[in-house]
Amino acid sequence: MIKFVARSVACLAMMLALAPSAVTPARAQEPTLTVFAAASMKNALDDVDAAYTKRTGVKVAVSYAASSTLVKQIEQGAPADVFVSADVDWMDYGSGKKLIKDDTRVNLLGNKIVLIAPQDSKIANVTIGPGFDLARLAGDGRITTGDVRAVPVGKYAKAALEKLGAWTAAAPKMAMAENVRAALALVARGEAALGIVYETDAKVEPGVKIVGVFPDGSHPPIIYPVAATTAAKPDTSGYLAFLRTQAAKAIFEKYGFTFLIKPTS
Repeated sequence: MIKFVARSVACLAMMLALAPSAVTPARAQEPTLTVFAAASMKNALDDVDAAYTKRTGVKVAVSYAASSTLVKQIEQGAPADVFVSADVDWMDYGSGKKLIKDDTRVNLLGNKIVLIAPQDSKIANVTIGPGFDLARLAGDGRITTGDVRAVPVGKYAKAALEKLGAWTAAAPKMAMAENVRAALALVARGEAALGIVYETDAKVEPGVKIVGVFPDGSHPPIIYPVAATTAAKPDTSGYLAFLRTQAAKAIFEKYGFTFLIKPTS
């Protein structure tokens, strides 16, 4: 009987040894940061994040959408460590609602807005200035950009068109999209004759061509601020530091962004 019990105990011990998950704690999950970033950041930020992960082992999960949508999601409790906005207004909104850590905020990048047309369009080399008649240029077609009431690219576009005297005639032809990449897609598919998007977006979409560039003075400066959220994980500080490096600068500039700060090593 004693030998039988001993053998049973030995067998049980062996079974437990062969099933480590039953007797050892689950492996700690790999560190991951969650970033909410303006849709226009996608291609460049994906490359920056890949470089960061390669250097640190920390993975980055990114949700891309209009800045207005993202900050409202954060306000409603969506888990995010970093917020990157395509304008200062929505970052200011996040600050006012106590959603971001103000001492981590920095104006990181700049951009331009451009007029685009489908790649096979006959429209080319448009001079954009006072008296610019966008409505006539579009003919019977639609003009698309982000929703001018909330989406940063749309707000910049409306400001420029108002300054140039083109908004009143163009407004009835506007097809407002939920974010800049949606507007870009409408033009690429030929569903809109013209679009107003960021220069960086136009450069990554082979289905469109840039036909004109809006003068800097026709709209507020295009600035992308970045900040940690108030719920950010400790690893977030390292990520924000990486965004300021020469390595990140080189990637952002490759995609056409302007780096607004002096890079670190």
